[in-house]
Amino acid sequence: MALERWHMGPWTTYGTEAGAPYEPGSRRTPDELNFDVVGLSRILGRRQSTAEEMLMRRCQGELRPTDPRLCGVQTIADAELARQLSELASMAFDWIAQQAPEGYEFVRTDAVHLRPLSDLTAEVVTVDAVVQAAAERGDALPADRLAASHVRRSHSGDWFAGDAVCNWSGPYPTAEQAADAVRAARVELANQLTEAGHADLAATAARWPEVPIEPS
Repeated sequence: MALERWHMGPWTTYGTEAGAPYEPGSRRTPDELNFDVVGLSRILGRRQSTAEEMLMRRCQGELRPTDPRLCGVQTIADAELARQLSELASMAFDWIAQQAPEGYEFVRTDAVHLRPLSDLTAEVVTVDAVVQAAAERGDALPADRLAASHVRRSHSGDWFAGDAVCNWSGPYPTAEQAADAVRAARVELANQLTEAGHADLAATAARWPEVPIEPS
């Protein structure tokens, strides 16, 4: 696995489509979003060349003249500089896409999103994909949130099972105990899927990946 899963959904801020009216305070301009995509790649571990670092400094001066600043307003006046940033953002996203955890994919639309692969016949089927399939059939099951959780450590040193926003179980003294809570929820989820008439979804349980544990 190239990257432990952090959360489903957008990993950058949202941006406006090229040619669409700007939404100050809500969505990034295309230049600002390109800047954020490159920034995300750096956070995830992509190393930049000296030339790329210099380019980003020039773009930062154009896009972030003050801090804090209102997003969705700033653009790069130099067309050549904007083009270079766009090309770098494209390269950065190609790198990001390669870091997707097994069973997931990064896609770029109006933001960079992490999504579960929907192929239920794949060698690895994520719990997120199963929960999503059940929801599309009209069923939300009680165990789904905890079953799809990952494990992370709090600032206090305790371990929790949850997502990027909420803790659904814990605290626990060890990561393994938190992971055991998720594994138990996965067993419950498989039973609930069967009881709800989704035996095909329950049958994927043998191909669910290990519970993600974020490095402490």
